[in-house]
Amino acid sequence: MTAAWLSFLDLFFLAAHTAWMVFNMTGWAWKRTRRLHLVTMLLTALSWFVVGPLWYGTLGYCLCTDWHWSVRRRLGCADASQGYVHFLFHTLTGIDLPPLATDLLTGGVFGLAVVMTVSLNLRDLRARRRAGVAPA
Repeated sequence: MTAAWLSFLDLFFLAAHTAWMVFNMTGWAWKRTRRLHLVTMLLTALSWFVVGPLWYGTLGYCLCTDWHWSVRRRLGCADASQGYVHFLFHTLTGIDLPPLATDLLTGGVFGLAVVMTVSLNLRDLRARRRAGVAPA
């Protein structure tokens, strides 16, 4: 793989993974995106809480991070970050937060987003049933 292609993939993962994270944080807020948000949250949870412990022996495994780190290693980057949120925060701000702080922040925001998406999706489902609209 050429350096140009690897550089493109590095930027692609930076943009796509960050967009996924932003959507995971905010997708519950709009009625039109709530079902998709529920799916992305489920996929994230499966990666963190099923794939990670079963295949890698750790919580929080992310396929996107794994692929991105692989690209960055091939580019010669030695990322010292414990995880993607730590890497992203450090890349954007230059601030090196303690890994525990980023883990707590990530878990807290994820937990809040789960509560919001489940409660709002259930509310929307009950409203559709009351209105006599068949679930799509």
